[in-house]
Amino acid sequence: MEHLKSFGRELAMSSQSSFSQSKDFLNLIKSIGEARSKAEEDRIILNEIQTLKRHISDPNIPKRKMKEFIIRLVYIEMLGHDASFGYIHAVKMTHDDSLLLKRTGYLAVTLFLNPDHDLIILIINTIQKDLKSDNYLIVCAALDASCRLINEETIPAVLPQVVDLLAHSKEAVRKKAVMVLHWFYQKSPSSLSHLVSNFRKPLFDNDPGVMGAALCPLYDLIMIDVSSYKDLVVSFVSILKQVAERRLSKSYDYHQMPAPFIQIKLLKILALLGNGDKQASEQMYTVIGDIIRKGDSSSNIGNAILYECICCVSSIYPNTKLLEAAADVIAKFLKSDSHNLKYMGIDALGRLIKISPHVAEKHQLAVIDCLEDPDDTLKRKTFELLYKMTKSSNVEVIVDRMIDYIISISDDHYKTYIASRCVELSEQFAPSNHWFIQTMNKVFEHAGDLVNIKVAHNLMRLIAEGFGEDDDAAAYSQLRSSAVESYLHIIGEPKLPSLFLQVICWVLGEYGTADGNYSASYITGKLCDMAESYSNDETVKAYAISALMKIYAFEIAAGRKVDMLPECQSLVEELLASHSTDLQQRAYELQALIGLDAPAIEKIIPQDASCEDIEVDKNLSFLNDYVQQSLEKGAQPYIPEDVRNGLGNISNFRSQDQLESSQHVLRFEAYELPKPPMPSKASPVSLSSSTDLVPVPETLYSRETNHQVSSVGLALETGSSELKLRLDGVQKKWGRPTYSSPTSSSNSTTQKPVNGVTQVDGATATSSKVRDSFDSRKAQIEINPEKQKLAASLFGGGSTKPERRSSASNRVLKPSASAAERSQESKAAAVSKEVSREKTNHQPPPDLLDLSEPTVTTAPPSVDPFKQLEGLLDPTIISTVNHGDSSGAKNAPDIMALYAETIASGQSGSGDYSIPDSMDNVDLLSELSNAATGGTTGETIVIPLSQPVKGPNTKDSLEKDAKVRQMGVTPTGQNPNLFKDLLG
Repeated sequence: MEHLKSFGRELAMSSQSSFSQSKDFLNLIKSIGEARSKAEEDRIILNEIQTLKRHISDPNIPKRKMKEFIIRLVYIEMLGHDASFGYIHAVKMTHDDSLLLKRTGYLAVTLFLNPDHDLIILIINTIQKDLKSDNYLIVCAALDASCRLINEETIPAVLPQVVDLLAHSKEAVRKKAVMVLHWFYQKSPSSLSHLVSNFRKPLFDNDPGVMGAALCPLYDLIMIDVSSYKDLVVSFVSILKQVAERRLSKSYDYHQMPAPFIQIKLLKILALLGNGDKQASEQMYTVIGDIIRKGDSSSNIGNAILYECICCVSSIYPNTKLLEAAADVIAKFLKSDSHNLKYMGIDALGRLIKISPHVAEKHQLAVIDCLEDPDDTLKRKTFELLYKMTKSSNVEVIVDRMIDYIISISDDHYKTYIASRCVELSEQFAPSNHWFIQTMNKVFEHAGDLVNIKVAHNLMRLIAEGFGEDDDAAAYSQLRSSAVESYLHIIGEPKLPSLFLQVICWVLGEYGTADGNYSASYITGKLCDMAESYSNDETVKAYAISALMKIYAFEIAAGRKVDMLPECQSLVEELLASHSTDLQQRAYELQALIGLDAPAIEKIIPQDASCEDIEVDKNLSFLNDYVQQSLEKGAQPYIPEDVRNGLGNISNFRSQDQLESSQHVLRFEAYELPKPPMPSKASPVSLSSSTDLVPVPETLYSRETNHQVSSVGLALETGSSELKLRLDGVQKKWGRPTYSSPTSSSNSTTQKPVNGVTQVDGATATSSKVRDSFDSRKAQIEINPEKQKLAASLFGGGSTKPERRSSASNRVLKPSASAAERSQESKAAAVSKEVSREKTNHQPPPDLLDLSEPTVTTAPPSVDPFKQLEGLLDPTIISTVNHGDSSGAKNAPDIMALYAETIASGQSGSGDYSIPDSMDNVDLLSELSNAATGGTTGETIVIPLSQPVKGPNTKDSLEKDAKVRQMGVTPTGQNPNLFKDLLG
């Protein structure tokens, strides 16, 4: 007690001194209270945050000032702003030796942090130390913090100390220890499974507060396992009796009721323990009767205890005197003017009806009054009571009241709930078939599409099957006839719900002509009118056309002539052209069915067989004879899907292409060994004197040429009998981009050096270049023509002719020749002849499997490659190549003939990749590209080239291209005039 007094004095003195010394805190509270808008309040808090950030990190700040800052942080957090910059200071304050500062720190930390926060680990050690403190106020502060900050992972760290505190000398510590253990149990039941018995001991504590705290964990444990705590019934009854007899101190009274919350918790526990146990319930009768008799209904807490007594009476083994006493209390509740008490009385009456149905008969008038009460909550609770009270004698009144309530409310959710209740009561307690059908019509009409679709299906099933197994055929016929008559009467009303219309269509289709009261033409006319009235609802149309199909089928099966009405015929024709495939199928089925004979229709649509089970033969056994005959004739047996997916043997397939097209799974079988190339029988193709050269630095050209030529020499040394990888003409991908050697006489060689220009060789390269450029242009994305026109006009291409601009726009960008290059045109012709002479040398096939480093076998050329490009601009060379000069005509190849020959050779293959017969004519890289891109179709796909060979105006085109590229234009479109430009 002395500690408590000293703490009070210290708190009062510190609060008074802090308020007298710090006006900032008072001004903050005052300004927040006087803020007229949320924006003004936010502005005040943001200013406060900036102030605290400046001062709170000061190492020389006094502790009292720090305490005030922490409290101001609490205000900031409570008003919805972030104060995380001060969390660590609150955690530090929990380490302080001063009781006031420690409690302030714990208070702030519990408000700031959640159990999973990263800073929690810094508080665990402090809590452990404070739980062992000699000052019980510090222990209580640590226990309070444990209930808010300890998570499932840190429970074992403090659990032993908390269990030891159950035997503490201070009752406040014991009470808080019980509460902490309850919190731990809720967070992690497995962590306290061995300590469940410790909750029993506080129940017999001398302090009522400790005993009351133990009731909460015991209630949770009893809900899980009732039988383990049956032995505590006597103890609970004894405690409840002592509390009811006012043996506790008056400090536990609330509105002159002795410990009412302890009484309520004890009554809840007794209701669990006495449920279905007569022996345990008999021990409770006396004390419960005394509480009801002494109950005070003048206060809310007294009515709460009486209500809990009624709940306990309805849960334990029934006792007549207690039920009568509970009924009297309910009568007082229902006669009260308070809606809360009436609500409580209706709920209590619903509990007693389960045990004693006749109890509600005394309160019929009170229940009716509650139905007419304007309080909607009370009215809904009353309908729940009426649902429990319903039987065959009162079902009509209760269901009619429910339907009237459905009409009066606009809450779709509760309207759906009441409609389902009406349907359920009508199915269980319907006095007649006619009443049942009429009630269902009202429910569907007023609840509309809010009614669950299962309700409609259940209604169809009930009409088809009847209400029970004992009903005879006459009752079935009467029910169906009543339904048909009522639906024909209501079908003309406007704006019927879609779900209701589906039910109407189904019933008219199944039983519209069953009793003979209505003709088929009359029923079909009604259905067509309904489908026309609701033409926007495809579901209603589908039900209507199916109903027409059933009616016509039944007429044909009965041997009567079918005369389709004109409106029905127009409906069918309309649905035959409908966008809905479902409606189309139903209309075609109707047309096909009308043309069948009676025996076939009886098998397809038997009459009154809607509820018969359909047997589905999943194994398709009716096809066994057909399968056996096919197998005898040589058909292949069926391979299950799992076997097909895991099939690794390709011998069952005719070719590898068939396997790849029918089985899209990973293949794990080994590749076939490569076959050695056949010796070439064809003579090498003559090369053109005109060659595209790659402008690269001279030193780089020499070094790369040595490397490429050495690979050929290495192949010669190893011999042609072994397979080696041919690397000449292949670009280096993992290093500096280099010049591609022109020594290879391959069919298609594509490189991409630094300047982006492609090196190709000879007439074969020219033919490959033609096909490459044509195919690659088709694959590229076409640029907007307006953008092309705008680019041409902006960057000097406006004067070009349209067909020429289309060709130029689709040409790949190539660096323009400089003035220095153009000045050396005369040297290009000699260089071209030199290179052509080198290409004519026939080289044997290299070894494809030799990956060793090549050696230099030939000397690098001494010609400047930059000067070779200038020959393209020489008029004499251009005329020699393109205008049929005598020497040019002698060496120029037939480009189209080569193109056709290549295509023919590509189509003659099987589609799979194979090593070419002549390594002189076909390059390995080109073959790999063909296999990768066109293997399955047999089409020869070549690698796109960077620059196509131009036609007669080569110099003019190059000059214009250079001018365009200097302006930054990169045309990438298709080139439809490619062959026209090439062939002149």
